[in-house]
Amino acid sequence: MSWWWAGAIGAARKKLDEDGGGSKYQSVGLVIGVTGIVGNSLAEILPLSDTPGGPWKVYGVARRNRPAWNADHPVEYIQCDVSNQEETLEKLGPLSDVTHLFYVTWANRATELDNCKANSVMFRNVLQALIPNAPNLQHICLQTGRKHYLGPFEAFGNIKSHEPPFHEDLPRLDVPNFYYNLEDILFEEAEKKEGLTWSIHRPGTIFGFSPYSMMNIIGTLCVYAAICKHEGKPLRFPGTRIAWEGYSDASDADLIAEHQIWSSVDPYAKNEAFNCSNGDVFKWKHLWKVLGEQFEVECAEFEQGLSLEEMMKDKGKVWDEIVKEKELCPTKIEEVGVWWFVDKMFMGDESVLDNMNKSKEHGFLGFRNSTSAFVSWIDKMKAYKIVA
Repeated sequence: MSWWWAGAIGAARKKLDEDGGGSKYQSVGLVIGVTGIVGNSLAEILPLSDTPGGPWKVYGVARRNRPAWNADHPVEYIQCDVSNQEETLEKLGPLSDVTHLFYVTWANRATELDNCKANSVMFRNVLQALIPNAPNLQHICLQTGRKHYLGPFEAFGNIKSHEPPFHEDLPRLDVPNFYYNLEDILFEEAEKKEGLTWSIHRPGTIFGFSPYSMMNIIGTLCVYAAICKHEGKPLRFPGTRIAWEGYSDASDADLIAEHQIWSSVDPYAKNEAFNCSNGDVFKWKHLWKVLGEQFEVECAEFEQGLSLEEMMKDKGKVWDEIVKEKELCPTKIEEVGVWWFVDKMFMGDESVLDNMNKSKEHGFLGFRNSTSAFVSWIDKMKAYKIVA
């Protein structure tokens, strides 16, 4: 199978601009979490004229009102809180033409046990609304992530996780993890429909665009850099020396979307779990310089023990000034700056890397240059006037 976008940065937007009128749909995708960091990429890539499995009709579901930065995607937008069983059945039950489900959302709660309960309810609500009512449903993509191998955030540093590089056959850790719950629900519900296939996708640190995502590392770093520039202060790295100097990898949101589309239409990728990362490695000490260059901010030397959440705790008014002065899209700092998440990502005491051999062996050869992708997503944040 030929993938026109292999290795491309920002190609989806260019291709959408070139596409002409639509044609009869071959596949119908339902994206749960369409305003999220991967959902937004699926909303951009699926409708393109030469996306494999297409032409695609796309439904997009999210809890919030449709944001302006998502509105230009040719997607039928459905506002729905999938934690509400009655609302989910009312709004998703009538979608009888859906052939492919892309589940790329999650809910964050105070404890992992609460995460297990909340996310299980959401996923089961969607499957029980869709599977009995969509006779042509062929495939379900479930996105989880690298915490499958590391454990949940609350367990970081408290349990012995697997030793990297991570491969898909590693056993589950003996801790609560809502990813495990979602997998079990997927297996159980998929068995209820003969011929229904599935795939599980485990990205690492995601590089992408979704201003309000709870795990948007690039967006958060952009806001931090903009504040440093406004105040005339250098960029200080909030993390351990290992996070600063060790090797890291990332997962480009467009690449994850392509990975899910591949598994949806390639018979050799059915009923499997796959890691999904860019295929290269980098050091944050090098990307930090790139971040500084993009915002014309000096980078400070490494200091041990800094916390981004602590450095940014009183910066709400500063961000309000920046938004007003630069005429940015109106946002509050708590909407676009997920400081705790960046601190968690940079607190590690060893490098965490994924093994992509299984995807390659099954036929997926997509990749990204992580540095180029980093710059591309920063450019997109600026283009949509989230930062300047």
